Amino acid sequence: MRFPPSILEEIRVRLPVSAVVGRRVKLIKAGREYKGLSPFNSEKTPSFTVNDQKGFFHCFSSGKHGDIFKFVMETEGLSFYEAVEKLAADAGVTLPKMSAEAEAQEIRRNSLYDVMAMAQDFYMAQLHKPAASQARAYLVGRGLGPEIWARFGMGYASSERYALRDYLAGKGVSAEDMQQAGLLVTGEDIKVPFDKFRNRVMFPIADQKGRIIAFGGRALEKDAPAKYLNSPETPLFHKGEILFNHHNARKAAHDKGRVIAVEGYVDVISLSVAGFAETVAPLGTALTEQQMALLWRMSDEPILCFDGDKAGKRAAYRAVETALALLKPGKSLRFALLPEGQDPDDLARSGGFKAVEDVLGRSLGLADLLWMRELETHPLDTPERRAAFERDLRQIINQLKDEDVRRHYRAEFDHRLAELMPAPARRQAYVAQGRGRPLQARGRARQGLSPLHDAFEPPVRASPFLTQSALFGVQNRISPREAFIVLTFLRFPELLQHHADALSDLDIESAAGRRLVGMLLDMLGDSDDLSRESVENRLETLGLREDLQILSDQVRSGDRRCLDKAEAAGGGGAVDMTGALQQAMILHRRAVTLHKELMAAERALADDGSETSLAVIRDLQLQLSALDGMEAERDRLGFLAVS
Repeated sequence: MRFPPSILEEIRVRLPVSAVVGRRVKLIKAGREYKGLSPFNSEKTPSFTVNDQKGFFHCFSSGKHGDIFKFVMETEGLSFYEAVEKLAADAGVTLPKMSAEAEAQEIRRNSLYDVMAMAQDFYMAQLHKPAASQARAYLVGRGLGPEIWARFGMGYASSERYALRDYLAGKGVSAEDMQQAGLLVTGEDIKVPFDKFRNRVMFPIADQKGRIIAFGGRALEKDAPAKYLNSPETPLFHKGEILFNHHNARKAAHDKGRVIAVEGYVDVISLSVAGFAETVAPLGTALTEQQMALLWRMSDEPILCFDGDKAGKRAAYRAVETALALLKPGKSLRFALLPEGQDPDDLARSGGFKAVEDVLGRSLGLADLLWMRELETHPLDTPERRAAFERDLRQIINQLKDEDVRRHYRAEFDHRLAELMPAPARRQAYVAQGRGRPLQARGRARQGLSPLHDAFEPPVRASPFLTQSALFGVQNRISPREAFIVLTFLRFPELLQHHADALSDLDIESAAGRRLVGMLLDMLGDSDDLSRESVENRLETLGLREDLQILSDQVRSGDRRCLDKAEAAGGGGAVDMTGALQQAMILHRRAVTLHKELMAAERALADDGSETSLAVIRDLQLQLSALDGMEAERDRLGFLAVS
């Protein structure tokens, strides 16, 4: 019995070679391959290798080589038919009964590949004709010239309704085959089927063997109903199971040991041209489980590089949700978050290889992105909200199916919770008054509970001496957060054009900071020159160098590295710092408000000495501690983690 090639390929995609071989051979990861002792010969030194990216095993001692079907045939003595049946059951693939009708369908599939190849030839030829001037201008405007058009098979679908249909009909292609290939628009109310793609730049979509199975079209009309349009589902094309550029990226991913996933066709092409041939993209949808499996076959930790806007962040979060239940030891995702308003294409064209590599080098692990997402959506200013934060983290962890991964995530998030919301030091006073068990005993009694539980103890009454101590007062120091904000504007004064109002409304608590901010706002009002050089001159003229040094000494090391790196990036540095600046100003406003409320609560405690006032103080201090934890996390992860 002859099995359709599409069925065999589906089984291969669902069952990595290492998974099949690993049932009989103990495999050890060795770079991008696996090694083990030969199952065919007795040996002490491993000579047997498995490569998931290439989809084969090789035994140097016996010379045997092949795919998963060959391995099962060799090790279990099965026929090809029996091996396919066994692996299909393992993969959850239903084998068709190869009837005469099924044979005809397979022949039809093969003929559709020919139809799609002819359609691509037509679109490529159209791109060089006078009617395609707008399409050529669009591509050149995106930095894509004729050499790249040919390399990626790009083309143009004219605005005529029957251009492709008539061309294919002239080649002997039936209307039924055109419809099966998804090239025509049909329907009960459509008397004459017409071309699906019109007045669009065309991007061919290939399967893993490089055969054209679909197209993506980018509209050239501003009011087009859909900016991007993909082929419909066809016998050849199931968009949730395909990655754009997969056939080209496989070898590069194997050679580099990584794969990059972006959102759009042009992003893939621009990154490939910039030196990142290991780039792929889903086809206009959130990553599916099948696409995730394809990525993991190319790399253990694919890097998802999405646009630096809210939609890009939402796409990253959707990918997290898909991946959670699929995570296994050694298999995860990383996330490269771009500055606000940039996509991978912008970054590649403006900064080239180095700019892209820098962003990829700062990519976040999946646990980091999860933590960032939950911090963004959970205010921590009341006990109930802190409890909700902890509960939601637990629910996320429970989605992890692999027991080992789940255990390590639980330990990681417990550690972060402990750092974010440490127990108040003054709980020792509660024990000192003889009103509770020793902390060690309480800790033992609470085995298995989150560190958050030790952060909240019953309120204590403060003595008059305690209410006047420095413990209840705001320390007389310059906030590193405030220093970072002012220093960012001094290094990148062009940011004033968009953030001057926010800066003028900000409560700057240090005298040095107020003098420097006043200087910047004056410059904005009396000069069009907001260059770094003009700032340096004004600092010298006004004698504010000492104030600058005072603030510079207070900036955290992580923030300093971010500033230095953004400055080294040249013209794009200000854009890189925008997200970090906005986040810092949000945290600063919240901190100033909490400090003011804390001072008012301290005065109330001095007046009435009530437990209610003390409880308010402790809650405010806990919120300030949480803010410090968020700031430490921002400093640890770098500004891209919170922009």
